[in-house]
Amino acid sequence: MSALKYVNSHMDDLISDLQTLIRQPSVSAKNEGIEECSMLVQKILKRTGIKSEILRLGKEVAPIVYGEIRSKQNPSRTLMFYNHYDVQPAEPFELWDSHPFSGTRKGNKIFGRGASDDKGELITRIKAVEAYLKTAKDVPCNIKFVIEGEEEIGSAHIEEYLKKYKQKFSCDGVIWEFGYVDAKNRPIIGLGMKGLLFVELSVKESVRDAHSSLAVLIKNPAWRLIEAVKTLRSSDGRILIKDWYKEVTPLSKNDLKIIHDEPFDEQVFKKEFGIKSFVGDKKALDAKKALVGDPTCNIAGFVSGYTGEGAKTVLPGEALVKIDFRLVPKMDPKRQVSRLRNHLKSKGFSDVKIKVFHGEAAARTASSHPFVAQVKDAADRVFGRSILNVSNAGTGPMHPFVKVLGAPCISIGSTYMFSRIHSPNEFARVDLLKKTTKCMCMIMHNFGTNQ
Repeated sequence: MSALKYVNSHMDDLISDLQTLIRQPSVSAKNEGIEECSMLVQKILKRTGIKSEILRLGKEVAPIVYGEIRSKQNPSRTLMFYNHYDVQPAEPFELWDSHPFSGTRKGNKIFGRGASDDKGELITRIKAVEAYLKTAKDVPCNIKFVIEGEEEIGSAHIEEYLKKYKQKFSCDGVIWEFGYVDAKNRPIIGLGMKGLLFVELSVKESVRDAHSSLAVLIKNPAWRLIEAVKTLRSSDGRILIKDWYKEVTPLSKNDLKIIHDEPFDEQVFKKEFGIKSFVGDKKALDAKKALVGDPTCNIAGFVSGYTGEGAKTVLPGEALVKIDFRLVPKMDPKRQVSRLRNHLKSKGFSDVKIKVFHGEAAARTASSHPFVAQVKDAADRVFGRSILNVSNAGTGPMHPFVKVLGAPCISIGSTYMFSRIHSPNEFARVDLLKKTTKCMCMIMHNFGTNQ
């Protein structure tokens, strides 16, 4: 295929464009460089030959970069690439070996915030389209790009965008913004994503911090919060909130077969993170089932009193804990919040304040959908072998795409599973960028030639 040969001979261009994107900071959490990066992405799309425009909801909302190119040979089929141009904060800067926005290349790796998540993935999609335009002067099917700037802060406005531009965004299938590649260089084809409920619990006891000798008289809000949080979850990970699992549907036989067949190197995983055992002492199969189908209750941060070096005998005036709950299909974030409130009240913790930051429902595409076979065939041809995954353990705004557009969503991409996304020294592997770009070419081919 001429498009694949084009990818081989133009990797320097791909690397250069990725480095250019990395060098433009776009930290949505701090509203740093968002506008500038959206314009840069639009410029790259236009230079590639993709008609593009900036879509907006308002001045306070990050714009979406929209791209579209219609197929002459098959205008009846439309494939969407959903990606994002925003990145996580790069802190702590001192833990980076090179500047986080330098796009430094060292051998087979390109380092920088967003190198994998998600600028590297975005570039593979753009370059796959370019390969067809340069070699065939056409694409195998209609292509649309929806590239948002708020994914790393919860995609708060993506559903509003989807509803407002439903006609413009209409498509027959969505390739999601990322996809992992395992330790043996096999792409993991994700058919879904867990949902998320992110909350903050807080207790305020006194108007200011006090000397710790007064702990015999003044209640410590940190102890109060610890006692409340302890009621949420058992030591083996089971969530103790009444009816938390009420709507959850058990994994199907086909799901269980896919999970059973999915490789998972327990020892490599433990070695990478420096751990000795899993929660509840799970073994390989149970660990795989948990990643796909178990809700979670995770303490993301706990702050109270003095946390600096040395000793300070202080009794804090307030304490707060940030908690993220991962949700599975049929769990409604709003309903789960209500259950959390009722739980704390029933346990005698009405004084614990709850602040909800974000809620996102889970989504899955059935493994029997024809789109799945088309993507897997493309991945198998390029990578040699691919692995089906019923659901990714992480969260993204997949649910509104399925709900509003009615299109199946599948994640596949170039992100090496240990590429340190969201951490210092995030990197993308050049060899995987090349293979993923070719894979996108094959997916477009399969999608355009199979109804």
